[in-house]
Amino acid sequence: MEFQTKYITPEIKLSCYEDKLFKTEVVFDHHMLVWFISGETKIIEADKEHIFNAGDIFLIPRNQLATIINYPKDGQPHKSVVMHLSAKHLSDFYANIDVGAQIQVSQKIMSFSHHPLLKSCLASLIPYFDLQEAFPEHIATMKINEAINILRFINPAIDNMLTDFREPGKIDLVDFMEKNFMFNMPLEKFGYLIGRSLSTFNRDFRKAFNLSPQRWLTKKRLELAHYQLVEKHKKPIEVYMETGFEDLSHFSFAFKKEFGYAPSALIK
Repeated sequence: MEFQTKYITPEIKLSCYEDKLFKTEVVFDHHMLVWFISGETKIIEADKEHIFNAGDIFLIPRNQLATIINYPKDGQPHKSVVMHLSAKHLSDFYANIDVGAQIQVSQKIMSFSHHPLLKSCLASLIPYFDLQEAFPEHIATMKINEAINILRFINPAIDNMLTDFREPGKIDLVDFMEKNFMFNMPLEKFGYLIGRSLSTFNRDFRKAFNLSPQRWLTKKRLELAHYQLVEKHKKPIEVYMETGFEDLSHFSFAFKKEFGYAPSALIK
């Protein structure tokens, strides 16, 4: 497996992946602005799937659960430039900007297609990855500010997302888990995203579902996997990646234990 990441600053990186695929389930602490140079990426949210290819640019909001599957394509590695828009940087940027009354906005992935201004901004970073000396901090700040200004020019409403520095508050546990059970996150992270400590999360979960979180999550993921195999005619290797299992062998073992037959038995 060839996976390389080069940082010119802690907030700006170039990643390159040359193997068959790379899967990760994440919830980012910062907004992530991404430009794909080559390859293909599938991003799965609770209620939507995105396919991004070379040239696509998108913004992943912080605290957004997602499964990300990266593939090389057309003989080219999966390669991307990623810019972290941290709460600290955004707070400094907006310190003297009046954005008016804050409006609650949906925290969803935003696509900017092949927007020329964003592409020019992110492409200008490529030569800096070959620098031997330290990247000047003031230039990094300037480049990130440039990207934020372009985002505001493209979509003025984005201020409402970028200036929302609140931590997740206490929300309905049942509704959240029913929508997000397919993401293989630590229980501590699930608890954080719904405004609970781990002990409170476990207590409220057992009260709501009358099962341990681990058993309930496995059962729900296997039910979804069974549906995808039978109704969507997906292959087991696709299904395990999209239903929260660590690897194919773990998925096959759990599936057979639950249903009495292997996932391959459902392939037509």
